[in-house]
Amino acid sequence: MDKRKVITAYQRGFITIQECSQILGVENVHLSRLIQEAMNNCETDDIRIQPING
Repeated sequence: MDKRKVITAYQRGFITIQECSQILGVENVHLSRLIQEAMNNCETDDIRIQPING
């Protein structure tokens, strides 16, 4: 599964941070970096996505 799709699902509130971590097979520290990186990429495209689930 594409990591970007999983992260987008988390950011839109479809899955929890724990589910996202399990699907991607990464620990929370690494997942936090992936999410931050994805958000930074979106900000450069003038799109601001904020996670719903804390």
